[in-house]
Amino acid sequence: MTDFQAIDALLAAAREEAALPTAEERRALREGLNLSRAQLAHALGVSPSTVGGWESGRDPGGEVREKYAYFLEGARTKLTARTEPEAPLAPAADATAVDAAGVDVPDLDAPGVAASDADGPDLSGDDVEALAAPQPCVLCGGPARHQVAGFPQHLDPTECGTPAPQQPEPEPESEEPPGTARTRRPEPERDGTRGTARTRPPAPVAKSVKVHPVGRRMRAADAAEPDLIAAAVSAALAEHEGDVEAATAALLKRAIPDAMALLDHTRKGGRYDVIAHPWIPDVLRKQSARGPDRIWEARPKWARPELPAGAHRVTALDINGAYLSALKTHLPIGQLEHSEGPGHDRRRAGVHLITPPEWEHDDHLPHPIGNRDEPGPLWVTEPTLRLLLRLSGPKYGLCEPPEIHESFTSGATEGLLEKFRVALKDARDRAITEDDEVTLEYVKAMYSKFVSTMGESNYNRELYRPDWMHLIRSQAFANLWTKAFKAYDEGLTVVRAMGTDELHVIGDWRAVFPEGRGVTEVKVKDVYDIGEDTPAS
Repeated sequence: MTDFQAIDALLAAAREEAALPTAEERRALREGLNLSRAQLAHALGVSPSTVGGWESGRDPGGEVREKYAYFLEGARTKLTARTEPEAPLAPAADATAVDAAGVDVPDLDAPGVAASDADGPDLSGDDVEALAAPQPCVLCGGPARHQVAGFPQHLDPTECGTPAPQQPEPEPESEEPPGTARTRRPEPERDGTRGTARTRPPAPVAKSVKVHPVGRRMRAADAAEPDLIAAAVSAALAEHEGDVEAATAALLKRAIPDAMALLDHTRKGGRYDVIAHPWIPDVLRKQSARGPDRIWEARPKWARPELPAGAHRVTALDINGAYLSALKTHLPIGQLEHSEGPGHDRRRAGVHLITPPEWEHDDHLPHPIGNRDEPGPLWVTEPTLRLLLRLSGPKYGLCEPPEIHESFTSGATEGLLEKFRVALKDARDRAITEDDEVTLEYVKAMYSKFVSTMGESNYNRELYRPDWMHLIRSQAFANLWTKAFKAYDEGLTVVRAMGTDELHVIGDWRAVFPEGRGVTEVKVKDVYDIGEDTPAS
């Protein structure tokens, strides 16, 4: 081929990139066909988090862009063919009435309440919109002022109710004397033959179906969810012909991609998109190839300096599922933004540069920021800061408030990984009940490796969130500190606190902590004696 022929071939192959719709429309087209990110990712040969990135604003390139554009165009054509004429809107309502929807405001300090939900319904998401005029609710038929995923629906459950069933009309009073039994005959119905009557069978009673929005469609509330964990375990056991050790080894090797697939599955229809690869500030980047970043996680490694005289029996308690429980923490949704000054916004989460307060209780309680020898300001995570602020408040009064110098934060929610956490917890609980060690080891590997590889790791390229990694770890440390304080507050002697799951105490610990293997329970790791009896004088 000559140079001119090569240039002609290059010009013939050159073409403009396929046009793509907006990120919001991309997601709407996929959800309109009731397809998950994992399904689309499999068809395009990419990861589910890559599809999530495209639906958050990033654009693909090359051949995969052509495939993605082809899918979106086909999805638009298919959905357009399904579209029915829109129902006429009801008469316009007073604008004041639309804005005055009464919604209970939850307590920010109550457990399980996401900070992002504290001021009533969040209308900033793609799936919740205010209606210009009320439309019939898809659940109860009453006038609704908002739509969820394109369907008119009440946001406040107290406003939504099914119509009361109509009471049957009373039968006419019988002229028969009291005490005379009377049988009500079925109403005759003509079947078209003159003079012939037949009995009409009783009409079947229709039962209402509870539904809830999933993406832009409605789905029955009792629809069975696929159990990805059970399916993976069954497949591994079948592949290795029941060999428990071989099946367990195979499941542990695939724990990271399986955890990411489970995360994507549990995020379907979620209110917020997971931004898998956001911009990260320098404080969250490693200072050297093998060195750590600048975030202090407050990992405890504390031992009581001295014990009362005499002999003591110490019980080392093991806190079950520490990282699994720590998945419930306030996580930043979007990209971290810089701010300066002493203020703290409970609706946001991230990392903070603080000067910690003095701690005067090291003789019987560990320091909330762990063992740190260097004085001066340090970068801590949201769980550590919130713990310090709580301990400095009037309820505890254990220290002064920390001094906040600057922060990198984003809008946050405590429930971002909640469905993911519950799926793992339920599988763990079933495995314990059924004495299923294969599933138990598999689930443990999924959540522990999920946390440890979401930072700068070569083992997980689908999620790069070192901020989440530090926050989840710090939440586990804060949870251990809280248990240590509970033991102290209930009269136990706290001897040692280590890592995320080890607490040594003296005293009747069963009166304070439930014993078992559940995530809200503790189990005994070790029992040992220390000290000597004082000889009688």
